[in-house]
Amino acid sequence: MFARLFLTLPLLALFGAAPSAQPVRTGVTKDIVAACGTRDGWSDPAPPAHIHGRSWYVGTCGITVVLVETSAGLVLIDTGPADAAPHVLANIKALGFNRRQVKYLLMTHEHFDHVGGMAAIQKATGAQLVVLPAAAAVLRSGKPDRDDPQFGFLVKEPMTPARVDRTLGDGGMLKVGDTRFSLHANPTHSPGSASWTWKSCDKGKCLTIAYADSISTISDDDYHFTAHPDRVEAARAGLRVIEALPCDVLLTPHPGGSDLLERLSGTEPLSTPRACIAYAASGSERLAGRLAKEAAAK
Repeated sequence: MFARLFLTLPLLALFGAAPSAQPVRTGVTKDIVAACGTRDGWSDPAPPAHIHGRSWYVGTCGITVVLVETSAGLVLIDTGPADAAPHVLANIKALGFNRRQVKYLLMTHEHFDHVGGMAAIQKATGAQLVVLPAAAAVLRSGKPDRDDPQFGFLVKEPMTPARVDRTLGDGGMLKVGDTRFSLHANPTHSPGSASWTWKSCDKGKCLTIAYADSISTISDDDYHFTAHPDRVEAARAGLRVIEALPCDVLLTPHPGGSDLLERLSGTEPLSTPRACIAYAASGSERLAGRLAKEAAAK
């Protein structure tokens, strides 16, 4: 018994004695909307903000980056573009963490505005990168997937290659200490798109956070969805995945996609019923509009 207590004490000192209790963190803004003002650029600095429980917003005014504290280290989801990486690391420090406490790096989709800083943050933290198989080649090479509808302009923004330590398939689960992260492949926005869900507890109330990937079906000027029925069906299947997510708190890669900054500032409810359902429905409407526009242009 004493040996077990002795082994437990270092972990308690590092990560907090009560994992379900809300820790006190410095450097957190209560009004990220005011902090950003009219700025919504991908690299515009934003202070860290509390999401719920031990989950934190550490991104920019225009790109979501999520930090989750577990009993076995930190998990970072997305990084923002390459020039935002120093800011993300600074936000982690502002919360009172050491960057080396980041043990895992996860991602939503394989575009430079969301994971362009992955290689730099991986080098700074030494963390393991876990991605869907469909995204692995892009992260390893830094070059976009030729089948990505946005290939034409993504190819102009190559990323620094990152080390992929592990691939995890659809429905897979990554357990980090006392927290389980569930992966949901939803190839709507890109071939390697993924959403993540995990349970968050605060003051005895537990919610499921859904970091749902983008629902937009945009492309470069030379791409036509009507010429790629398989891509259209993949996009629709991805929207059905998002619609079915357990979703007490919705997070989105671009905070404007779900009024996330307003919800973190308390001017709108953090948790709303059917949030993921409404989010997916918006994507379905956009896709239908895109297909109708292409058909009319023929």
